[in-house]
Amino acid sequence: MVSATGVVLTALTYLLLRRRLGGRLGFYLHDTAGEPGAPPLPELPASVSGVRDVTLSAFLTQSALALALLTVPAALVAWLVAGRVLRPLRSVSATARRLSAENLSERVPVGTPTDELTALSATINDMLDRIQRGIAERDRALHSQRMFAANAAHELRTPLATMRTALDVTLEGEPDRAELLAMAADISAAVTTSRRTLDGLLLLARSQAGPGARRPVDLAGLVTAALGARAEEVRALGLGSATDLRPAVVWGEPVLLERLVDNLVGNAVRHNHPGGHLAAATGTAGGEAYLRLANSGPPIAAEETAALLEPFVRGVGARLHAEGGSGLGLSLVQAVVTAHDGRLIPTPRPGGGLVVTVLLPAASPAAPSAPADLSAPAPPSAPPAALAPPR
Repeated sequence: MVSATGVVLTALTYLLLRRRLGGRLGFYLHDTAGEPGAPPLPELPASVSGVRDVTLSAFLTQSALALALLTVPAALVAWLVAGRVLRPLRSVSATARRLSAENLSERVPVGTPTDELTALSATINDMLDRIQRGIAERDRALHSQRMFAANAAHELRTPLATMRTALDVTLEGEPDRAELLAMAADISAAVTTSRRTLDGLLLLARSQAGPGARRPVDLAGLVTAALGARAEEVRALGLGSATDLRPAVVWGEPVLLERLVDNLVGNAVRHNHPGGHLAAATGTAGGEAYLRLANSGPPIAAEETAALLEPFVRGVGARLHAEGGSGLGLSLVQAVVTAHDGRLIPTPRPGGGLVVTVLLPAASPAAPSAPADLSAPAPPSAPPAALAPPR
């Protein structure tokens, strides 16, 4: 680039000098010809032409020499500067060669000053971070799907094994009526368990596909219906109940929301202890409809609450059998809440048990109502304790 620019500059200078040099020399020679003591001049046109040719020839010679001397250090400086500028690109290339699907921990060094290459390095690092997070999420999803499939197969094999065992044991000899009735009861219970598991799996798949036609649904009415359906269980366990059910209208699919509330109420009753406590509150606050359900029960550590949202987990960290449960309760609730653009917040309750808060977008603006503080037990039929704003 220096050589090309020098050649162009020399050519332009040569042309301009050649064009202007004749007139300038003629003027100079005419002015100096009549001065006293001036040497005699040859014929003017020949003198001007000769001086011009000598001058232009000397200009070309000196310009070529200067251009040659300038090109060598310019090439050296350009090589050094280009190497310094391209060094970060070599670092980017080396890092890219070391990357693989199994190794995304490498990052491109981000140096100073802040320029285009620094911005490129930062952009590549951000892209690698997103790719690494995406791969980690994919691996977690695949692991979750594998575990779900394994757990579902186990859940479905258990009742089948129960039915096969009942049939084999009963039909070994000549069963009487009582043995046949006992076998029929065992098979009926196993079939009920299988049906409950399959229903839960189908509803889970439906909720993960997203809710269908939506319409206004009042969570307070769903909670009232769910508590009424389990009134006998509540009385049998001697549970104290407290409710603060204010209007909480959301847009959603009624079947999914009904199953959400039924699962929460069923878990609160099933995982309680005799003489325990059950409390429910609904309302709206901050543009969200809330449902909070609390129950007494075994103590749960804060770090173990996330495990309760996994499919087929009954209890904390173990697949424990609970009468009438399929192990899909809170995972179904989580899927339905996600499908309705909401949030599910399980919180261990002081003294044992769990407080589950469901937050869904409210169907229409309404006067805010603070949810009841359900962290403390209340005596049977007593109103909820002091109200506290939703968290």
